[in-house]
Amino acid sequence: MIHVVSGSDDRTIRIWDIQTGQQVGEPLEGHRNEVNSVAFSPDGRHVVSGSWDNTVRIWDVQTGQQFGEPLKGHTEGVLSVAYSLDGRHVVSGSVDNTVRIWDVQTGHQFREPFVGHTETVWSVAFSPDGKHVVSGSADRTVRIWDMQTCQQVGEPLEGHRNEVNSVAFSLDVRHVVSGSDDETIKIWDMQTCQQVGEPLKGHTDWVKSVAFSPDGRHVVSGSDDCTIRIWDIQTFPQFEEPQQLSNHTDAIKSVAFSPDGRHVVSGSDDCTIRIWDMQTCQQVGKPLEGHTRSVQSVAFSPDGRHVVSGSADSTIRIWDMQIFQQVGKPLRGHTDEINSVAFSPDGRHVVSGSADRTIRIWDMQTCQQVGKCLEGHRAYVQSVAFSPDGRHVVSGSLDWTIRIWDMQTCQQVGEPLEGHTHWVRSVAFSPDGRHVVSGSGDESIRIWDMQTCQQVGEPLEGHTYWVLSVAFSPDGRHVVSGSDDRTIRIWDRQTCQQVGEPLKGHTQCVFSVAFSPDGRHVVSGSWDKTVRIWNIDPSNPNLIPASISQYNKKNQSCSINPQGWLCTVEPEPKLILWIPAHLRDPFMNLRQVGTIPADAKNFGVKVDWSKFVCGESWTSVWNENPKDE
Repeated sequence: MIHVVSGSDDRTIRIWDIQTGQQVGEPLEGHRNEVNSVAFSPDGRHVVSGSWDNTVRIWDVQTGQQFGEPLKGHTEGVLSVAYSLDGRHVVSGSVDNTVRIWDVQTGHQFREPFVGHTETVWSVAFSPDGKHVVSGSADRTVRIWDMQTCQQVGEPLEGHRNEVNSVAFSLDVRHVVSGSDDETIKIWDMQTCQQVGEPLKGHTDWVKSVAFSPDGRHVVSGSDDCTIRIWDIQTFPQFEEPQQLSNHTDAIKSVAFSPDGRHVVSGSDDCTIRIWDMQTCQQVGKPLEGHTRSVQSVAFSPDGRHVVSGSADSTIRIWDMQIFQQVGKPLRGHTDEINSVAFSPDGRHVVSGSADRTIRIWDMQTCQQVGKCLEGHRAYVQSVAFSPDGRHVVSGSLDWTIRIWDMQTCQQVGEPLEGHTHWVRSVAFSPDGRHVVSGSGDESIRIWDMQTCQQVGEPLEGHTYWVLSVAFSPDGRHVVSGSDDRTIRIWDRQTCQQVGEPLKGHTQCVFSVAFSPDGRHVVSGSWDKTVRIWNIDPSNPNLIPASISQYNKKNQSCSINPQGWLCTVEPEPKLILWIPAHLRDPFMNLRQVGTIPADAKNFGVKVDWSKFVCGESWTSVWNENPKDE
């Protein structure tokens, strides 16, 4: 059965069966004033409603009863409500000019209200990835909000000449559509915060509702002129995306170093795998193509000759790095998305973890599954890894547990490792095989002793949102973590303390992190479509370019003052170099040494300091004939 929910001025909410045209059950009653907005939860089990009585309410569709207490906080009528795709949060917009996020389980407001609109908020919506909220207002603006920081992203989207009544995200989160009382529909680019093409014109009265089609090719609009219109947004030349021949065109889900540290491999939602040269930050060869859905995980073989990839298309593929071609047939057997793959230390086997809740071992020579599936997890397997001796596999799951498996018996070893209070998103063995690190949606990283199967020390805490990826350094002394909070952090395993400041630069969540084989660099891949290389020296949190430290006898760290000068720190600062405004943000994090693509936002600054001269002898670098330089 397919149902529709409606809210009315009669203060009721009703569920309708669209096959029979009949009402399902009794009306949902409880609001003390008109119901302005209703929406189903993603699983269809609940309905959220917003009303002129200033409340948001959740309803159980099966029982027809209110779920929990009314959500109170708005000081005036609630005009728009929507669920996040994971069903955990509700967003509401109100006549009080605010946007508020609510935690469905606790019934409490999630952090502070989003404040910025100067008039009524008519429409709100979550992005499909749950990272952002869009709002449209009577103040004629559209605003994007970051769920992590509760801050507005960029400037308001301005261009409508009258109230904005409806807003929606495209499924790929690349665009926003808005409809207005000025009788037009506008498309906005999420990256540039600029209008795409010309307004869609044709309605002769206020546009009250807009939405994208699932494939993103069309927009539907409804208006007070009593018409519904379908728009083909692919027909606008301005809407076409620029060609990016050497860069990923969608979120980067996984990154890894080659064993010699000279190359990086990345897998993306654009269904491709790409190889990058660490020195030039340029793509090597052509993209590896064959997967039909997102590439969720990639890894180099121990000898660096092959790459393995796991995809949402339920297949595993092996690629030859010499010819950039697929080797043999895809490895098939999983019945759902493959979230993680890894080579065994001897390169003879591959392990895979899947949303079908199983772990499978594959023989690289025969391309066949070895033994039976490793079963026990009660939810998606998100991460898998071999122990250094190849005798065990560790797995992390959305069932909040970590499990150890014996490769000889294909049986679980001991009890599950429990302690995380949310999904386990990433696991890895230490180089000596004595410990496992795990990162979780509970924002923590935990270290586990393989002998006792107990947690070692306190959780590593500091991230402000889900930890999506973790890895040990080659010497086992440090852990790196990447998070939904857009940062990468380095941790000292002995003290359980963070080393230095977070590595900042990514503009969206960090899906994957890895140490280079020599431990001097970290690579990260993000939803912002970039791969970044970071220079890591855990013994020196105030890492600075070596050429600057050569003349700075005290080896002091540097900063950029309000006037734009790179200078040494107090008490006796020296002005070193004036930095143009557009380069200052990258200079704020001197650890970032490379960005793919090179022109990404918050790109890594590479500076040739070989001819740098400081002090009275600065004139010695002058050359009357620049061609000689």
